[in-house]
Amino acid sequence: MKQAGTELPTAIAVSPHLDDAVFSAGGVLALLARAGWQVRVLTCFTASVADPRPFALSTQLDKGLPADVDYMALRRAEDRAAQRRLGLLPPVHLPLPEAPHRGYDSPAALFQPPRPDDTVGTRLRRQLRRRLVSADLVLAPQAIGDHVDHLLTARAVAATAPHARIAWWRDTPYVIRAPSARAPVPPDGRGATREVTVDIGAVLADKTAAAQCYPTQLGFQFGGVERVGETLSATARAAALGAAASYAFGEALEAGHTAHRILGAVGAALSDPAGTA
Repeated sequence: MKQAGTELPTAIAVSPHLDDAVFSAGGVLALLARAGWQVRVLTCFTASVADPRPFALSTQLDKGLPADVDYMALRRAEDRAAQRRLGLLPPVHLPLPEAPHRGYDSPAALFQPPRPDDTVGTRLRRQLRRRLVSADLVLAPQAIGDHVDHLLTARAVAATAPHARIAWWRDTPYVIRAPSARAPVPPDGRGATREVTVDIGAVLADKTAAAQCYPTQLGFQFGGVERVGETLSATARAAALGAAASYAFGEALEAGHTAHRILGAVGAALSDPAGTA
């Protein structure tokens, strides 16, 4: 962390898509902001694409959006609203295309290993290297669920950020569908990690409100806006139970030793004494 008298400590959450960081680690992000950290979400795959391929176009048509809507522009606006709701810095949106715009042409293809001709991982590492090297804390997905964009994001973070400073979140909503799922952390096998579960009871309502800022995603991911609160609460309750915690709601991450120390200290300082949102 930054020494006294210098600038505030910084945390960067590297999100594959426009919603992943909030759905998965929104509670931790809100706690860090409350503790005086400069917190920013950097989302990797946010580019608008003109004349999308049929499968890519179907991902907005099946949400009731007409073909002439700039789907990614709409989602970037949702993301900015969510970050404001959590009290974070304005987000960074990298202009890299999502997998359906890179030749992954079916739902099944999204959950296969990266294509040999997909060079976006190299471009992503180049983008992240200069942004992450000085961050005091980096948060990133474990890639539970094996979505190709999550895998590439996890690999890029592992290749560019100091391992001791990385905390790997459990990807939501994939952990809802497979609560016992585990992923190799870090993705390239380097660096020891320990699980840390952070009490998010004091900010669970903020996380829920931020998640509700993504209306284009809520039907598909949660079954509708009315289900967001109960689903995120149940997931946080399961994390606390899994850690045998004394509090009611948590977020579980795998963390390098510096990240583990930071999250343990922030969680203890800002935990909800009542264990409720």
